Amino acid sequence: MSTITFDTHKFVRRLQEAGFDEKQAEGLTEAMRAAIDETELVTKKDLQIELAPVKADLNLLKWMMGALVAIAVANFSKPTFLYGYHYF
Repeated sequence: MSTITFDTHKFVRRLQEAGFDEKQAEGLTEAMRAAIDETELVTKKDLQIELAPVKADLNLLKWMMGALVAIAVANFSKPTFLYGYHYF
């Protein structure tokens, strides 16, 4: 999984510029850092690895459905081609 870089010093300065005192700014910064550390990010590569088996299963399913349709068409068209339509 990926990690996020977080500039705590810059964050504290911005909070102080917005009117927070130093203790408040540092407390909020620590809370943000802890929340970010607990977050798990998923990258495109992670998704590709996890979804690869699903894609393989879908490809197999598409192949099997195609084969079933071909068999069904062959079974239904067999009397028509071999014997033609006979009306008695």
